[in-house]
Parts: sequence; C-alpha cells; structure tokens
Amino acid sequence: MTARDVKGQVQRRFGDVAANYRTSRVHAAGPDLDLMAASALLAEDAVVLDAGCGAGHASLALAPRASCVLACDFTRAMLDQLNALATQRRVQNVVAQIADVENLPYMSHCVDLVVTRFSAHHWLHPERALAECRRLLKPNGALLISDIMAREDYAQDTFLQAIELLRDPSHVRDYRLSEWQSMLRAAGFKSETLLAYDLTLHFGAWTQRMATPSQNAAMILSLFQGAPAEIKRAFNLPDRIDSDDFEFTIPGAVLKATVAAD
Repeated sequence: MTARDVKGQVQRRFGDVAANYRTSRVHAAGPDLDLMAASALLAEDAVVLDAGCGAGHASLALAPRASCVLACDFTRAMLDQLNALATQRRVQNVVAQIADVENLPYMSHCVDLVVTRFSAHHWLHPERALAECRRLLKPNGALLISDIMAREDYAQDTFLQAIELLRDPSHVRDYRLSEWQSMLRAAGFKSETLLAYDLTLHFGAWTQRMATPSQNAAMILSLFQGAPAEIKRAFNLPDRIDSDDFEFTIPGAVLKATVAAD
C-alpha cells in the first residue's frame, strides 16, 4: 500500500465518523488535556499550532492561553467539527486549515508551541512530521505530544497494535516511549515525560466511535477473551467477557520536547 493509499484511507475513515469525535468524552477531556493546557506558559502574543487537531479539543483548550491557534488536520470533516465547536463556545482565535503534518504550509520559526493529541499514531512518517515541527518552532519553543504509548514489552506491544488495527484500518502504530525518545533525539529535540496514564475505554463506545465493522469488533472480542493472564492484567480486562459492555485500559503519555542545544 502506498503512502497516498494510507493517507486517503485516513481521510475516508475519519470523514465518515468525524462527528463522533466532537462528542467523545475520551477526546473532550482528560488529565492529559488538562496538563497540556497547564503546561502552556505562553506570552500574550504567542502562536500555537495544533498538528492533527481532529475535532479541535486541544485547540480550544489552548485558545485562552494564546493570541492565535493554528489548527490543521488532514480531514476536512474534522475541521468542520472544530469550527462548529469554536462557534458554539464563541472562540475566535482558532484558525483551521487542511494540511498534512509531513508538509505543513507555514513559515519557519513562526510558532511558540506545537501540540498534537491522539494523532501521531496515524503518522505514516513520524520523522518527517517531527522535522516539520522543529522547522516551525521558534528557538525557545516547545512540542507537546499526547498519544497512546505502546509498552516496551513486545507481547503487549503486539497485542495493542492488533486490536488498534482491527478497530481502525487507518491505524499506523502506537509508538513505544523508547521509539519516541529516539525519534525526537534524531529530529534535534531533547524530551521528557510529563505524564504516564492509563486511558479507560468502554469497548462498545470505542468501536462504535470508529464505526468498526461488526466482524472486526467480534475478532477484537475474541482476542480479549482468549488473551493470556499477563495481557488481561496489562489492559485491565475483566476475567469474563460476554458482551461489548465492559471497560479496559490502554497506556498513554504526555511528552514535552524542546530544541536541543547545538
């Protein structure tokens, strides 16, 4: 599958379900979103970029702390959800634009902060996206990343990627923390982990939000039901699963990256 095929699949999948992400409680709130907003110690004239903004929850959380938030996404329908939320909340300093994180349409050194939340696991070439983030940042700028983080344990990593891909064929990879550290270092950043957290998901809502085909949802259920004890403990799965009415957790983290000194 070519890069164009993968990116086209992202646009099709999220174009069909964009409205679900506007109302999703998982995306609308969370300790990671609170921390990202609290960590944004910005001057009044600061410019923020939300890369892969989705329905715009991070953009709107940061808008009161900046003069302007540039919100870009690869899917037009997601930007429509952002604009609707901004209108509803009377937020006027968020500027939405369709764009690919691997080739951002902004001038170099034009933003004080780049944020990205629950987007990076769809990046086909994360090293290119990180290079773009570094290009856009001012010398004292920072990058905040919140995303699902695969664990370093290979079995848990494989299990997570399997259920993610069955749920959403446009999924690329939940990167491990060590992978993020390596990619950020290669892109010229120094990084730290601000928060590690478990994201609690309701299985039925999780699959419905992405309009997962019923046969794929059934395969994920089968994987959950047949998982070894170590996997069940790692994902906080119930001992007995008879329906889609249960909760489980997947790991996430907030990373902060700043431009490394030469």
